[in-house]
Amino acid sequence: MPIRIDNDLPVKKILEEENIFVMDADRAMKQDIRPLEVVILNLMPLKEDTELQLLRSLANTPLQVNITFIRTGTYEPKNVARKHLERFYTTFQEIKNRRFDGMIITGAPVEKMDFEEVEYWDELTSIMDWSKNNVTSTLHICWGAQAGLYYRYGVRKFDLQKKLSGIYKHYTFHKRTPLVRGFDDSFLVPQSRYTGVSKEDIVADERLEIVSESEETGPYLIIAEEGKNIFVTGHPEYDTLTLDQEYKRDLERGINPDIPCNYYPENDPDRKPIKSWRCHANTLYFNWLNYYVYQMTPYEWN
Repeated sequence: MPIRIDNDLPVKKILEEENIFVMDADRAMKQDIRPLEVVILNLMPLKEDTELQLLRSLANTPLQVNITFIRTGTYEPKNVARKHLERFYTTFQEIKNRRFDGMIITGAPVEKMDFEEVEYWDELTSIMDWSKNNVTSTLHICWGAQAGLYYRYGVRKFDLQKKLSGIYKHYTFHKRTPLVRGFDDSFLVPQSRYTGVSKEDIVADERLEIVSESEETGPYLIIAEEGKNIFVTGHPEYDTLTLDQEYKRDLERGINPDIPCNYYPENDPDRKPIKSWRCHANTLYFNWLNYYVYQMTPYEWN
């Protein structure tokens, strides 16, 4: 089944050209089912890229999903056209009286800052507080996962010696856990971050459970409160060339980054990377939507 998005959203054409099933509002209204309502708090600077990446995976499910994009009201994004924000985004203040079946909080390029120093931190924590009673399950990605673990459960983050960038092998625990149902014994995940989370803090909190990790990058999938909150410390939604674009951007800025690990054929940045993580990414989002949203959310919110 498709995702239902605005007819004029620019990435809709790209999704259709990739043979990804999307539905316009007119057709969705004729479906005699109750679609899932998912709100995405997009904190990434290149919002259209993130929209496309997330919608690709969310569309790969048998469920009809209505998407609502929100942005911060206390911080004005600088890397997206104002018209795009006004046309396709709303703010938390405009949706705070609604209830949603699922929510996604994306990453953000602010991980080197203390959480409380982030300009929209108070707004973000208000949204997380609101989600306790108004969202069935929230999926936190990368910095969004670090922020959620810190605010909700007191898990600390720490600085890495250098940026973690590349494609890394991960492993699952507790394979009966629905979130990792259908995963292989090992699978690949893109990582791109300067900080990590304290495994000791996670293990010490009985409300948290690590269901997947990497020997090189640490905890990857963490479940809290039977899936009320789920944390993904990597970027399974990344496109084939996202790490390439980040690497070349950093080169232009004079940062002198390491070549992303296990990414370019023969470690040659002039060669096109091969995507090796899409099946895992699609399975992850399918499992979240099915087992932690669709199977758990009430048909009618009281």
